[in-house]
Amino acid sequence: MRRKKKMPQILQPKVLLCLAVGLMWMTTAVAHDPCTNSTAPHRVEVEFVTKIVKNEYIVAFDGYYKSATREKYIRAALNGSRVSNWRILPRSNPASDFPSDFDVIMMEEFEPLEGLELIKNHPSVRSVTPQRMVHRSLKFVPLSAAEIDEETGQEDADSPEVDEELVRELEDASRAMGRTLANTNDTARHVNRRLLRAIPRQITSLLKADVLWGMGVTGRGVKVAIFDTGLAKSHPHFKRIKERTNWTNEKSLDDGVSHGTFVAGVIASSKECLGFAPEAELHIYRVFTNNQVSYTSWFLDAFNYAILKKINILNLSIGGPDFLDHPFVDKVLELTANKVIMVSAIGNDGPLYGTLNNPGDQSEVIGVGGINFDDNIAKFSSRGMTTWELPGGYGRLKPDIVTYGSQVKGSNVKGGCRSLSGTSVASPVVAGAVALLASGVVHKMDIVNPSSMKQALIEGATRLPDSNMFEQGHGKLNILKSMKLLSTYKPRVTLSPSYVDFTEDYMWPYNTQALFYTSHPAIVNVTILNGMGVIGRVVTPPTWHPYASGNGHLLNVSIGHSEILWPWSGWMSVHIQITEAGMAFEGVAQGHVTLTVQSPAAGDEAEPRNSTVSFPLRVRVIPKPPRDKRILWDQFHSLRYPPGYLPRDNLKIKADPLDWRADHIHTNFRDMYTHLRNAGYYIEVLGTPYTCFNASNYGTLLIVDPEEEFFPEEIAKLKRDVLEGDLSVIIFADWYNTSIMRKIKFYDENTRQWWMPDTGGANVPALNELLREFNVTLGDRVSEGYFAMGDHSMYYASGTSLVKFPQTPGSIVIERDLYDQGQEILTNVTGTGAEDAQKRRIRSPVAILGLLQVDGTFAHIRHPESSDVHHEDADLYRDLGGGGSDSLQMEKNPILNKRNLLEEPDDTQRSNASEKHILKAVDTVDVAENEISDAEEEDKTQEVGQVKQELKLPHSPVRRGGRIAVYGDSNCLDSTHLEKPCFWLLDMLLEYTMTSHVAGLLSGLNQSGKIHFRQDVISPARLPNNNLYMYSKVLDQQNPNRKRDLTQCPRLVWETPIFLNITQTIGAQGGANGASADGGALGDGSANSILRKLESQKGGGLNPDEIDLGLLQNQWQGSHDGNVNFADEPGAIVKENLDESFSISIGILLFLTLVVFLLFVNWIRKIRGATNRSRNYFFNVFRL
Repeated sequence: MRRKKKMPQILQPKVLLCLAVGLMWMTTAVAHDPCTNSTAPHRVEVEFVTKIVKNEYIVAFDGYYKSATREKYIRAALNGSRVSNWRILPRSNPASDFPSDFDVIMMEEFEPLEGLELIKNHPSVRSVTPQRMVHRSLKFVPLSAAEIDEETGQEDADSPEVDEELVRELEDASRAMGRTLANTNDTARHVNRRLLRAIPRQITSLLKADVLWGMGVTGRGVKVAIFDTGLAKSHPHFKRIKERTNWTNEKSLDDGVSHGTFVAGVIASSKECLGFAPEAELHIYRVFTNNQVSYTSWFLDAFNYAILKKINILNLSIGGPDFLDHPFVDKVLELTANKVIMVSAIGNDGPLYGTLNNPGDQSEVIGVGGINFDDNIAKFSSRGMTTWELPGGYGRLKPDIVTYGSQVKGSNVKGGCRSLSGTSVASPVVAGAVALLASGVVHKMDIVNPSSMKQALIEGATRLPDSNMFEQGHGKLNILKSMKLLSTYKPRVTLSPSYVDFTEDYMWPYNTQALFYTSHPAIVNVTILNGMGVIGRVVTPPTWHPYASGNGHLLNVSIGHSEILWPWSGWMSVHIQITEAGMAFEGVAQGHVTLTVQSPAAGDEAEPRNSTVSFPLRVRVIPKPPRDKRILWDQFHSLRYPPGYLPRDNLKIKADPLDWRADHIHTNFRDMYTHLRNAGYYIEVLGTPYTCFNASNYGTLLIVDPEEEFFPEEIAKLKRDVLEGDLSVIIFADWYNTSIMRKIKFYDENTRQWWMPDTGGANVPALNELLREFNVTLGDRVSEGYFAMGDHSMYYASGTSLVKFPQTPGSIVIERDLYDQGQEILTNVTGTGAEDAQKRRIRSPVAILGLLQVDGTFAHIRHPESSDVHHEDADLYRDLGGGGSDSLQMEKNPILNKRNLLEEPDDTQRSNASEKHILKAVDTVDVAENEISDAEEEDKTQEVGQVKQELKLPHSPVRRGGRIAVYGDSNCLDSTHLEKPCFWLLDMLLEYTMTSHVAGLLSGLNQSGKIHFRQDVISPARLPNNNLYMYSKVLDQQNPNRKRDLTQCPRLVWETPIFLNITQTIGAQGGANGASADGGALGDGSANSILRKLESQKGGGLNPDEIDLGLLQNQWQGSHDGNVNFADEPGAIVKENLDESFSISIGILLFLTLVVFLLFVNWIRKIRGATNRSRNYFFNVFRL
C-alpha cells in the first residue's frame, strides 16, 4: 500500500509484472500464471516501501471547497511572506470536478517550514502533511512440498455439513418479514443449484454462500468498491461492472498486474472460480500503476469519490505499519462515518505477534486474518495486539475475524483461475461475504453500517479451539449465523472483546499469569461498537459491580472511556488490580462493568437511542509470590517506527530495516515471555518512568534494547534502588555507532530524500548514563559472529561490547572472538569482492558479558547531574569514511517535517498543572503497595537529583546491594530474527541477580582481572542533528539538547464498588457477548432500568443485602421479550441458584398441584352424588 514495511538500503524504481499484496503463496490453477515462467507453486513475497516525496505537501481543509476557493485560502495564508516558489499540483481524475477537502502543493523553497507553518495557521486549514509515495515489489520463491501440504490442508475433504436448523431459522425469519431475504424467483434458485453441481468445489460452498444463493441472496443491490490494480471491462467472469476509474498517472483502466482481477473474482465472479456476491455492483478503482506505485493523494481523491458515489463496501487488500500517516488514517475515519464498510487485510508478518497492518488495525475497519483448510491460523497471518497504545497502555483485540486465505482460487487476468494465499486473499473473502449479507437485508439498509455489520460477523463467528484471541480475533467467518443475526438485528452496543476470563485458554495472554497483591494492574483495552448511530456518548459513568459471592471484593477496578464514540465506535480501558485482602487468596474473583451509550434518534423516532452493556470479569488470583520470582519489564524506554526512523537491531537483515514491532513481552518477545513463565517467574510491564514503581516488590529490572533517554531522576532512583533496595538489573543492549548510522541512511533517487536513523539498535549513550553510576561503559564497536559458551552455540548479531567494567572480587567478565561488523560495513566488505573479503575476515576479542555485585563502595561514585544531552561527532570508525559533520548539513530527515506538521499536540509536554487537570482526583485514593507516594515533598535543600518520593525499604539481613548483568546483544531474545536463542543465558543471569549464585559455566569462562580495558576508549556519542527529540517522552521538543521536567506518575482512581450477590457465566467456547439491554427509542426493557438504577447508586457503597435479588432476576429475565435463557448466552447475568435444583423444585411443585387438583375434583364429585357419572372418569373431570 502506502506504508513502510520493507525498505531497501538504496531505493530505486523497479518495474514489476505482477502483484500479490503481503506474503502470498501461489500455485497455478486452470490457467498458467502470467507472472511466472514456471507452473510450479510459488510463494510470492511482497515488499512495501513508503517514502515522503520531497517538496510535496498535502494541505487538508476543514471542509469541501471548490478549487478556486482552496487556492484563495492558500494564497491568503502566504500573502506578505517571503515564500514565492510554490504551486498547486493539478489532479486529473474523476474527482477533479467536485469540491475537495485537500490540495497537493509543491514548495521548492530551501527552507519550506516558514511557508508551511503559515498555511497551517490559516483558519480554514486543518493540517499540512508531507505527500507520500508507496512502492510494492515482488519476489517469487518456489514452494517446498511441505509448504504446499501445510497450506492446502484438507482442501479436498468433503464440505462440512449444513446446519439444517439454522437454514430453517433463516427461512422462517425471511417469511416473518413477509418476503424472502432478497427478491428472486424459483427458476433463478434452481439455476444456482445446477451451477454448483456442474463445477469443481468452490470456497463459496465451503462457507455456505450457496445456501443463501438458494434463497435468492446473491449480492444484488449492493455497491462494492475494489481499490487495487484495475480490471478489464470485457473479463468474462463478471456480470455487473458498474464503473471503472483510474486514479494513477497512467492512461489505462485495465489490470496489468493481475492482483486486482483476482480480488474482484473472489468477491463477485460468476463463472468458473465463483465469487461470493456475483450480482453485486462493482466499482473498480485503479490506484496502483503497473510498476506498483501509488501516492497518498491518489487514495484521498479516490476515497472522496467513493463517498460521493455512496459505496456500501470497500475492499482494501493492502496495509503497512505506518499508523501515523494522518491524511490516510483520517480519511478512513471519514469513509466509515459515511457508512462505507471497509474490509482490510490484517497483514502477512506472522507468526510474529504485534505485526498488524494499518488500516486493518483501526477500530472502525473490519480487519481480516487468514486460516488454512484445516481451520488452523495460517503461518503468514499477522497476530495482534495493536501497538498504537504502547508503552503506557495495552493493545486492542485484532484481527476481528479470520477466514480462508490459503490456496484460494480466484479469477486470472487472462481468464481462467489461479490460486493465491495471504490475508489479502482472506480480505476479499470477507468483503464478498459482507456484500452477500447486506444484499439479504437490502430492504432495510438503514440498519447496515460499519458497526452493525462487524457485530453480525463477530457474534456469528465460530470460535477455533486451538487459537487465542490475538490469533483468530472472534473466530472463523460463519455466513449463515451472521445472516441470521443481521436479519433480526436491532441497533445496540456491544463490546470487543465482550468479556475477559483469566481461566480460559482463548484469553491469551491473560490466562498465562494470574494477578496478585502488589502486581501491576492488568489492562484490558475494549472496543465499544455502537450500531445505533455514527456518533454516541457514554451517558453515565461506567459502574463496577463485584460479586459478593464471587470474591469480587478482592478486585480494584479503574475504568476509562472515550466520551464521544465516533465513527461507530469508541474505547474503554479496564485496569484490574488485587486488593490487600487478596494477599494470601488463591481462587477466582468475579464481577462486571456496565455502561450506557446514547445516540441520537434515527428516522421518525422521538427519543434518543440507548443501549446498556455489561463487561464480565473473571480473574484468577494467587498469593503474592516471593520477590525473587518477580521481574519488571521496562516498556517505557522502548521506541519504534513510527513515528521515527528506528533502525533494525540486526544489521545483516537488510530487507527489514525498521524496528516497528514495539518490543513488548506479548509481541516480538513472546517466546522469551513464555520461557520465563514456564520457569516460574512472574513478569510485569512498566509503562512509566522508574520513579513510579516500588523496587521492594521486584527482584530484577529487565531492560532490553532501549531507544529512549533516561530522566536524571530515574538514574538517581535506580542507583538508590540497587544500593539500598537490593534491586538487581539485567540489560540486553544492541549496536550503536554514529558512523554506521550515517552509512545505513538511504537516499531515494526518485524523491531525492535522505532518511537518517535517530539512534542505533539501542540508545547506548543513554544506557551509559544509566550505568556510569556503577563504572560500566558500553562501546561503539559493532561486533558479529558465531561462538560457543560451553555446550551452547551462540550468535552475536550486531551487538555492542563492554569497554569499561569493574574487575572487583566476585565480578564476572566474559570475552569472545568476534568479527568487527562495523568496519566491514564501512569498508564495503559486503560489496564488490565480498566473497574474498569474507575469507579474510579476522576475529578479535571483545567483552560481551559482565556480572557485578554492587556494594557500598559504589555509593561514593559521583557524576555531575544535568538535564543536558551532549552530541559529539566522534566514534570508533570516524576515520573509515563514515561521514562527518559537513555531510550532515546536507541530510534532511523527512520525518522532521512530518512530526513538525502533525496536527495533534504532544501531550507529553503538559505541565504539572495540566497533568493534574487530566488525571482524576487522587486526594481520596490510598497509594497502592506497588506505587510510590508523592504526597509529601522533599525538603528543598535536598541534594539535586534525589527522588521526590521516599521509599521505606526493608533491610536485607544478607547483603545491601543488588547485582547488575550486562550483555551486548538482544537479538538472541527477540523472535523477529532469532537465529540462536539465549534463553538459557537469561536463566543463568536471573539465577545470579535473584539469588547471587553464579552458574558454573559462567564462572568457568570468567576472565575478570585478566582483561585490560583501555583508558583512552571513546565513549559513544549521540548523533548530531538527530530527530529523536521530536517524539521522545524525555527530551525537550523545543530544545533537543535538554531533557524535559519529569512528569508526575499517573494515578488510577478505583471505582466505588456496587456489590451484587450473583454469579457470572462467561467463556463457553462459543464466543461471549456482554449482556446488552436496549432502551429509549428501541424499547425500555426492564433489564435496562435495573442497570440504570445501579449506575445511579454509584458512590453509595450499596450493601449486597440491600439488593432485591428476586426483582433483579425477574427484570433481567424479562428482557428480550422474557424468553432468553441467559445461561445459554455467554456473558449474560443470572441468579446464583438458577441451576439444576431449581428445575427439580419446579417439578415437585407441579406434581403437588396436580394432586391437589385431583383431590378437589374428587370432593366435588362426592358432593354432587355422582348420579350421572360417566364411564370415562377423565372426561367427567374435564367436563367439570
